[in-house]
Amino acid sequence: MFKTMLFDLDGTLLNINMDTFLPGYFKILTERFVRQIKPEEFIKHLYHCTHAMIENKDPRRTNQEVFMQEFIPRIGLPPEELQSILIDFYTNDFGSLENYTRQEPVAQEIVELCYNKGLEMVIASNPVFPLLAMKHRLRWAGLADYPYRLITAYENMHFCKPHREYYEEILHLINRQASECLMIGNDIEEDLAAEKAGIKTYLLKDHLLDKRKEKTPYNADYQGYLEDLYNFIKTMF
Repeated sequence: MFKTMLFDLDGTLLNINMDTFLPGYFKILTERFVRQIKPEEFIKHLYHCTHAMIENKDPRRTNQEVFMQEFIPRIGLPPEELQSILIDFYTNDFGSLENYTRQEPVAQEIVELCYNKGLEMVIASNPVFPLLAMKHRLRWAGLADYPYRLITAYENMHFCKPHREYYEEILHLINRQASECLMIGNDIEEDLAAEKAGIKTYLLKDHLLDKRKEKTPYNADYQGYLEDLYNFIKTMF
């Protein structure tokens, strides 16, 4: 059966409302660059560069490299200064956004159950944030202290969801076969895309995201709510 659980983070292990989180995130991030660029221009560039990162399929460049190559000329700061500002922001300011999130007690029980059963765990969140931000979000979820095999972030990944290559890169990094892994997430488009890499999927319905304009080609192998997932892992392993 499965040896590795791949967990999405937002809406899966962490209760987060992006409609309130993103404005708060933009507000404190734009304040760091207000002397260089107007906030509305900064946000426009941020969206453009993030989209470029998501669409990239060049295996020679990490997501961070793609983002920075687009971002640096638009902001007008030397690379070293820009990187220093971002590191300080994600180290200090980003943590204040915890107020826009809530912990999921059942998700905590699920991760503890996986740990006790000796299952390998990967945090397979879309790698558009640096590792510093990922660690904050795991702390907000009350899940920071587990020995994850891999936490996908923009420094260590070359692809994003929903590309097949994102999931194939995870398999390569953790040295697992697709048949040994289960992808767990709440986003029909992004998380069920693991199917393209041959990975079985579990669709969580607690905070279901369905951005489809057309019928999805993906079908979840399993689905249910957090309580159902807990019972699934408890009885299957």
